[in-house]
Amino acid sequence: MKFPGKRKSEHYFPVTDKGRESADPQHLDTEPFYLVGIDQLLVDIECSVEPDFLARYGLKKGESQILDDRAAEEIYRDLKGRGKILGEYAGGSVGNTLHNYSVLSEERSVALGAISRNISLGDYAFKYIRNTSSKVDLAYLQPSENPMGRAICFVTPDRDRTFGISKGCMNDLRPEFIPAPVIEKASALLISAYLLREEKDPIFRSTVHACEIALKARVPVVMTLGTASLIASKKDFFRDFIKKYVTCLAMNDQEALALTGIQDPLLAADNTLDLADLTLLTVGEHGLYLAGYVDEQHARKTTHKLHTKSLVDYNLYEFSRPMRREDCKHPVRIYSHINPFLGGPSVIKNTNGAGDGALAALLHDVGARKYHQTKVPKSPKNTVNSLTYSSLSQISKYANRVSYEVLAQNSPRLTRGLPEREDSLQEAYWEA
Repeated sequence: MKFPGKRKSEHYFPVTDKGRESADPQHLDTEPFYLVGIDQLLVDIECSVEPDFLARYGLKKGESQILDDRAAEEIYRDLKGRGKILGEYAGGSVGNTLHNYSVLSEERSVALGAISRNISLGDYAFKYIRNTSSKVDLAYLQPSENPMGRAICFVTPDRDRTFGISKGCMNDLRPEFIPAPVIEKASALLISAYLLREEKDPIFRSTVHACEIALKARVPVVMTLGTASLIASKKDFFRDFIKKYVTCLAMNDQEALALTGIQDPLLAADNTLDLADLTLLTVGEHGLYLAGYVDEQHARKTTHKLHTKSLVDYNLYEFSRPMRREDCKHPVRIYSHINPFLGGPSVIKNTNGAGDGALAALLHDVGARKYHQTKVPKSPKNTVNSLTYSSLSQISKYANRVSYEVLAQNSPRLTRGLPEREDSLQEAYWEA
């Protein structure tokens, strides 16, 4: 597994030091370091429209809405005829994250979901497979008689995004297609709030079943919130669900507001720690926040300048590696914030996928933790039962860097890993 971030190799592999041992290659060959994700498999269709186009089809600007298959096809043909379609890509929040995780780590990930049984050259299912990393294992997908789902992303001149979702087979996944042994050995289970929209859908029951398996096996459950309106409509349900099942929560500032009722992102992140052990909160042009727990005896003070916003000296222990709250004798809340990498790309055509990129970086670090535990089991680093390999501060840098790459290439899915070499300014950024 490629290790996250840009660091000198000896930082990761001081295997000749006292108290360490080298790995058994045969053991590593059979040890899994993969990520599992449940997704509503979709093809993303990106288009450029004016606000009156949204009004004509009754679409609420800035929201995510369900379209019946007939309406979706009518809109698609209209866009096609006007030459407004900018691209068609494999999509889905979890699908994007699995793909990016495999590109970053160069390791396998496993996708669970439903896909059209009959796939033809050039159709939506074909486009999904074509645009997904070969390291994303699709062998466990459930075949369905229904067509592939579609997510149409309408980008208005102000760069705001509105989504129209055509379900197709995206909710067909049944509990019997959830492979318990695969989840039990995974580094994490990734889900999204979209999976829990309708309790009557088979994918709702499948998601709960998978979370129960992960909970019993102590596999971290990572949940990304889908859209603010969905969270607001089922706020109590989601807070209860997160508190019962979720280890790590990922969201943007609007979703955080819907979940917590708190406008301030730092205080909102703090509030989510009542529900989950680790939080990733992206705030667009203001960067991202990370919040978590560490046991008091393992808390490490930052060497960076202390910052005070709504919490005094909130980054005091940002050099700590986050832990589950239940593993802390004396839990201490820790926080870190970072502004966009190099101020962000000079031109941003679309923000779609930036949050998924940041989450993929965090999940890579979670996977690296398991890898290191197996590779160097007697390392002093493994005496602490942490969730991640790196500190909160280092993860924030890595997540920020991956978000930058997603924004710069104008695609929610990475086409390559991070550059092997950075210029002097970027080097200084990583060494900080």
